[in-house]
Amino acid sequence: MKLAKRVEALTPSTTLAITAKANALKAEGHNVIALGAGEPDFNTPIHIIEAAYQSMKEGHTKYTASGGLVTLKKAIANKLKEDQGLTYETSEIIVSTGAKHSLYSLFQAIIDEGDEVIIPIPYWVSYPEQVKLAGGTPVYVEGKEENEFKITAEDLKKSITRQTKALILNSPSNPTGSLYSEEELKAIGEVCLEKDVLIVSDEIYEKLVYEGVKHTSIAELSPELKEQTIIINGLSKSHAMTGWRIGFAAGNAKVIKAMTNLDSHSTSNPTTTSQHGALAAYNGTQEPVEEMRQAFEERLNKVYERLITLPGITCVKPNGAFYLFPNAKEAVNMTGFSSVDEWVEAILEEEKVALVPGSGFGAPDNVRLSYATSLDTIMEALDRIERFIARHSKKD
Repeated sequence: MKLAKRVEALTPSTTLAITAKANALKAEGHNVIALGAGEPDFNTPIHIIEAAYQSMKEGHTKYTASGGLVTLKKAIANKLKEDQGLTYETSEIIVSTGAKHSLYSLFQAIIDEGDEVIIPIPYWVSYPEQVKLAGGTPVYVEGKEENEFKITAEDLKKSITRQTKALILNSPSNPTGSLYSEEELKAIGEVCLEKDVLIVSDEIYEKLVYEGVKHTSIAELSPELKEQTIIINGLSKSHAMTGWRIGFAAGNAKVIKAMTNLDSHSTSNPTTTSQHGALAAYNGTQEPVEEMRQAFEERLNKVYERLITLPGITCVKPNGAFYLFPNAKEAVNMTGFSSVDEWVEAILEEEKVALVPGSGFGAPDNVRLSYATSLDTIMEALDRIERFIARHSKKD
């Protein structure tokens, strides 16, 4: 059977390919350390689990409105007000089946054939694919490693054309963990306002910031930027709720209504039980969020110090998320491999450590390493990688 061109044009996920290979090796009985995880290794806080369970016992197992429970929208509005000083009506918020789904529905709602969407490199793997699925054209702008992988206002301005519809801004970033400062956001925002470019602000890692650094949403910098921005966020990373699939978008009511209409013909509504869990997440104690953040910060500091001792490895220290994105180009050259992809595959085969090659994020000289697993496990993985480098370097 002939498939639709839209799916035939999709690029397979590098992350999923590595995960599948790692799982196959595990099934064969190998001791595989997987550092590709894009989810916290903590369980969902117990008060959220109990609230979801209680909601089922009370009969909350039916459909909800397509855009989510009004009570949950109000809780999200309250969160945005408390955390960022932003005021949204419930008509300006949609609850979706995860932040990824919020992004998908947004692009389907705003992009026409031929519209361009600017995507900074490195990028999360699904951004370009979702843009293409909507009929748009990804336009890539490189964030230089010496600038912590962030683009500048000047970089952005040079890439804007008459076809430019939107800019995707991910801060903190997956895969780099980089965080845009308020000054950098102001400069980028000025360009977007001048050129009438919609800002898609993916803030899913908002709560995971370190060393006293504050997360700033570009939407909070001015009323004009708030109107020009669609915020994407959710509970997956902040509250260890990846499997619950609850995200949201906040922004222009016309856009939110279009997304809601679209979702009414696709998902019907976000899972009712998950929405009640989300209510408890937003309205309840935030202590578990801070405990997870502190654990991630401790891991970051210790893992980073060990990582940069590896021969041929350099790394920009991030301020957010739970990833390190080291440059492995010199290590690849030292060990005689032709590419980072080949090097990563060999490490998995020989040392049973799964990393994600940076090519999947548009940065072929780098690898993504997640520290969303125990410190002892990560340190063991780095020992194995060092052993691999030493073994292959001796051949030169």
